[in-house]
Amino acid sequence: MIIKKVKNFLLPFSFCLLIAMALYPDSTINSDLYSTEGLELDYNVSAELAMNDQSQNSQPNIFTPHLGKSFEGFKEALAFKESRGDYFTVNTLGYLGKYQFGAETLKLIGIYSPNQFLYNPELQEKAFIANAERNKWVLRKDIKRFNGKSIGGVKVTESGILAAAHLAGPGSVKKFLRSYGNYNFSDAYGSTVKYYMKRFSGYDTSIVTPKKKAKATL
Repeated sequence: MIIKKVKNFLLPFSFCLLIAMALYPDSTINSDLYSTEGLELDYNVSAELAMNDQSQNSQPNIFTPHLGKSFEGFKEALAFKESRGDYFTVNTLGYLGKYQFGAETLKLIGIYSPNQFLYNPELQEKAFIANAERNKWVLRKDIKRFNGKSIGGVKVTESGILAAAHLAGPGSVKKFLRSYGNYNFSDAYGSTVKYYMKRFSGYDTSIVTPKKKAKATL
């Protein structure tokens, strides 16, 4: 009876063992197959390549347009000086927007609602053009007379004249030019006609057409 029970146990066990051996052969790892002997593993990256890779990883991919001395460059440089390019700012004296217009100047170019002007970037851009056109007409003779000359160590250019007129009005620019720098208007923050004429010298403002009655319209 005992022998019969042993046989009943051994036969299934032996059968399972044979199947296991067939399915799972010897899986011992042969370390020789993974040896690094004879391989060239000692190498150095050049300092230049390493620095280039580091700089590429640390710097974001930012596109910055170069406006140079174009008219767009003139506008944006002047806007940055006036308001850091903020359309919606009002300074302590009540001057408005990206180019810091006063209410009286806005009336001259057909804008009678400062609040509407402040919240309309497109109108502000139109106003800048219209004001430049009007100033260029008022100063057309002085531009022709003084362009390229030096006054007080500053080379007079059309863009410098228009920038100074934006700051102080065309009348103050006329006085500066015709007095050969003896009359130098300064605003409440200390910016002068001479400073603007120098800072914004040499931009291409030929696109601005002189217009006596220039208006900003949408």
